[in-house]
Amino acid sequence: MTRKEWEKIKEAADVLGLGENASLAEIKKAYRHKSKKHHPDVRKHSKQKAEKIEMHKLTEAYQILLHYCSEYRFPLVPGDNEKFEGDDWWFNRFGHDHHWGDGCVPKEDSKK
Repeated sequence: MTRKEWEKIKEAADVLGLGENASLAEIKKAYRHKSKKHHPDVRKHSKQKAEKIEMHKLTEAYQILLHYCSEYRFPLVPGDNEKFEGDDWWFNRFGHDHHWGDGCVPKEDSKK
């Protein structure tokens, strides 16, 4: 990727209020939250023009990030130099996911 493309992605993340890392679900959630707040049909008529501009910025940022996510490739099998097998490999790749990783057990259940 070029520097300009990375700058566009960074700007898009800033517009949606995202940090350095975000999942596709987090991108969608941020877009929906901000679009509900700034949609011209929801706001008063006095601010409608400004809200249309803001909504356009949000939609453009969302489209940039969706395009980046759709082009992103990640390995689904371990590389030659990786020592992980089976569950270790899966946890290394997806362990941060609360459905698959440590976060899947509610705190009160983890004490049992």
